[in-house]
Amino acid sequence: MVAFATDTAEGTGDGVPRARGSTDEGFAVCYAASFQALVTQLFVYTGDLALAHDLVQEAFCRALPRWEKLSTYDDPVAWVRRVALNLARNRWHRTRVALRHLRRQRPAYVDGPNPDRVAAVAALGKLPDRQRRALVLHYLADLTVADIAAQEGVPVGTVKSWLHRGRTALAALLGEEEEGA
Repeated sequence: MVAFATDTAEGTGDGVPRARGSTDEGFAVCYAASFQALVTQLFVYTGDLALAHDLVQEAFCRALPRWEKLSTYDDPVAWVRRVALNLARNRWHRTRVALRHLRRQRPAYVDGPNPDRVAAVAALGKLPDRQRRALVLHYLADLTVADIAAQEGVPVGTVKSWLHRGRTALAALLGEEEEGA
């Protein structure tokens, strides 16, 4: 049984959650006593409850292997809080850098997909999975029939059959759409 105290064994009375007992028990007590408060603080900081949970959880995950040393600190929860805040700041920084990069790389205007492309994608969606995968790998990924067979773990003849059936079905589906238009 872990005896919970809000001060150190020396009786500093600083109000920081501490546990008397094993290191694992001390971590568990600190986690239970401070997790929700840290999530609340990070939620206010980030504005996203799920993100706050993730950040605090990650901070505690980083604290666990260091807990023997952290448990000697005056306020080990402050270390966890600092790590969680640093994780949030790093996330925002990475997002800001990525957005800045995307803005520089993005063309000013991109045309939407033409009707033929929309029809082809819709027709591909109606094909069986294996035929669709074979067509995509062969025509879009430029894989040979032998490469597709090796990747899928089937004989070359099977891939040829999938391609033939897929092309036939695709032609029929695209022909139907043209007649209906």
